[in-house]
Amino acid sequence: MKKVLVAGGAGFLGSHLCDRLLNRTDIEKLVVVDNLWTGREANISHIRDPRFQFVRSDVENLQTSDKFDEVYHLASPASPPWYMKEPKRTISANLIGAFRLLDLLKKGGRFCFTSSSEVYGDPLVSPQPESYKGQVDCTGPRSSYDESKRCTESLLFEMQRTQGLDVKIVRPFNVYGPRTRPDDGRAVSNFVAQALTGRPITVFGDGLQSRSWGYVDDIIDGFARYFWMNETDYRGPLNVGNDREIAVLEVAQYISRLMGGIPIVFEPSPPHDPTNRRPDLTNANYVMPEWSCAISYEEGVAKTLDWFRQDMKITAAEVAEAGSRRLAKAGR
Repeated sequence: MKKVLVAGGAGFLGSHLCDRLLNRTDIEKLVVVDNLWTGREANISHIRDPRFQFVRSDVENLQTSDKFDEVYHLASPASPPWYMKEPKRTISANLIGAFRLLDLLKKGGRFCFTSSSEVYGDPLVSPQPESYKGQVDCTGPRSSYDESKRCTESLLFEMQRTQGLDVKIVRPFNVYGPRTRPDDGRAVSNFVAQALTGRPITVFGDGLQSRSWGYVDDIIDGFARYFWMNETDYRGPLNVGNDREIAVLEVAQYISRLMGGIPIVFEPSPPHDPTNRRPDLTNANYVMPEWSCAISYEEGVAKTLDWFRQDMKITAAEVAEAGSRRLAKAGR
């Protein structure tokens, strides 16, 4: 029986990963450490499993006498407004967090790290294979996140090379879905939260920048297959995402239609916003040939909208009322 530690387990991806881990029968204890910087206790409040333990702490300062058979490192904000505001804290969570978590890993244990497609920067190659070295500005405003992910990958792969660390690293692409914060700052959650509160949907730039939108259930299924379900000789990094590339504006227009025609407004692009993002899934198809992103963005966005409506406790009547107020204001 195994002891498992999930750093960042009250976050968006981390909480879904915990749900999958608790389906396993070979785990005797699952500890989540999260400082609730961007995570939310509500994301794990449904868990009643006696094996589950929550510790509120910065991952870098976690105090425990336990050693763990498996460690999952997801302790980092993933949204530009959050990590751009606190770069020192972001770098510390990723890199110093990894140092602390390595100390808590049992000899022969497995270390799993959730990196990011942001390591590719604003790519000149599409789709992006794991071998692509990226087009990253290490002095830019997004660099605290991009570079701390890249440096943590470097640390872990060098630990593998020099000490035989059992490491698996994923690079998720543009994940969205239930348990995203309303103030998360990424496209789908922004659009949905704005639409539900009767505000115009804000698109940055011309909206033609493309992303590969992966619904959270599909992405976590990929994580589970790679991290523990499938035996493989491929150590990563591994792209996990949807290879259907869709413009940001198209998603905004789709959400607008779902919500009865919410207007779309345009704002200047944030600095260093990537023009495109699409995973090359050759390695993913090798490692887990039975896996794919089965949920279309149309279905996934509708599911996300329903979840946000419940989470924000917004009724259809309130949405209609907000829309009426907006129309009345526009008609003045």
